[in-house]
Amino acid sequence: MAGSKSVEELEKLVEELSGRVAALEQSQPEDRLTSGLLSGDLDKTMAAFIIALGARAFDIEVDIFATFWGTTAFRDPKKRVEKRGMDRMFDTMLPAGAGQLPLSRMNMAGMGPRMIRKAMAQHGAKSLEELLREAGEAGVRIHICTMTMDLMGLKPEEMIDYPHLDYVGVGQFIDFANRSRQCWFF
Repeated sequence: MAGSKSVEELEKLVEELSGRVAALEQSQPEDRLTSGLLSGDLDKTMAAFIIALGARAFDIEVDIFATFWGTTAFRDPKKRVEKRGMDRMFDTMLPAGAGQLPLSRMNMAGMGPRMIRKAMAQHGAKSLEELLREAGEAGVRIHICTMTMDLMGLKPEEMIDYPHLDYVGVGQFIDFANRSRQCWFF
C-alpha cells in the first residue's frame, strides 16, 4: 500500500510525538492568577481583592502587583514618615490608605466612597479593609513596584503590615504573568 509506514517508522513517530507532548505539558502555565493593580480607586481595588479571594477559594495561587496609584491602598495612615520636597507633596496629595480611596465614578468630592461604604455595610458586604485582612489570611501575595515607590517617595516603613507583602520590579511581574494561567489588570 502506497504511503504506508513501517512499524519502525511508526514507533519512531510515536516516540517523537511523546517527546513533544511532554515538552508541551511542562510549558503549560501554572494554576495561578496574576493581577496588575494600577488603579487607586476603591471600587477597582475591591474588585481585585474579591477576584483574588475567589481564586484562592479554588486553590489558585494569587499575586497582585501594585504600581502607581494602586500602591496607595497599602499605605498605613498611622505610620508617618518624614519627607521633603516632591516626596512630601506626593505624601499630602495621595490617599493615605484603603480608607481614603476615591471611587472611579461618582466620587462627588469624597461623598461617593462614604455612601458606597454605608450601602455595603447595610447589605453585609465586606469593606476593603476586611478584604485585605482575609486576603492576607488566604495567602494572597502583594508585590509593590519599587520604581513607583521611588517615583512617589513612598517608603516601606509607611506601608501596611501584611503577611505576604514585598517590593519588586516590573521584571518580577512579567515573570509572574508568564507563569500564570490568568492575568488581570485593574
